[in-house]
Amino acid sequence: MLFIGVAIVIAVGLALAVANDAGSLVGLTQAQTAQIIPLVAILILIAGGLFARRRSFGELISNAIMWLAIFGIAVVGYTYRYELGGIADRVIAEVQPGAVAVNSTNGSVTIARSFGGAFHVNATIDGTPVRLIFDTGASAVVLTAEDARAAGIDTSSLRFTVPVQTANGMSRAAVVRLDSIKIGDITRGGIRAFVVEDGSLHTSLLGMSFLETLSSYTVSRNALEMRD
Repeated sequence: MLFIGVAIVIAVGLALAVANDAGSLVGLTQAQTAQIIPLVAILILIAGGLFARRRSFGELISNAIMWLAIFGIAVVGYTYRYELGGIADRVIAEVQPGAVAVNSTNGSVTIARSFGGAFHVNATIDGTPVRLIFDTGASAVVLTAEDARAAGIDTSSLRFTVPVQTANGMSRAAVVRLDSIKIGDITRGGIRAFVVEDGSLHTSLLGMSFLETLSSYTVSRNALEMRD
């Protein structure tokens, strides 16, 4: 009975806190404070099991401290969920080359340098996932014939009339216009690109026709950062 009474008092207190926007004292909005109520209710129910049988006073104090710590961690985690999400993206980008870490505060994306020294960028071109190599030496985005077909481009109807220099030597390319390129939260439409002949290139390139649309891009020792 005592536990039920305590639970009721806590629930009423939380309701009053929401009504008076008390959450603003710890950096939470009124809506965020309201969203915490179910979490608190769950913790109360779980903690109630600790008081279901008779325990020593010291044990009760230890359990109470433990649950207060769990509740505190849960509140902090909820409050900083977006920042923690950014940290998780950065960790994934480090261990998975090509993965994009999105910084929601400034609209930038970060890609870690791959083991071979290049920057492999996981992009979405016309709705299709495509891996590109960051290459400022390429005047435009360059797609392999295979990636172009995967993105829905009919390569059989293209005219390969533009001479291009690739890692495999001289080749010919066709000019196309891509509906969209998406990297993290950065999206661009109507990007000029080249499609090279079959066998001319092993990996598609992220060239200047996309990079010059960015507000900036910087290359450090281990990371590439692009800003929308």
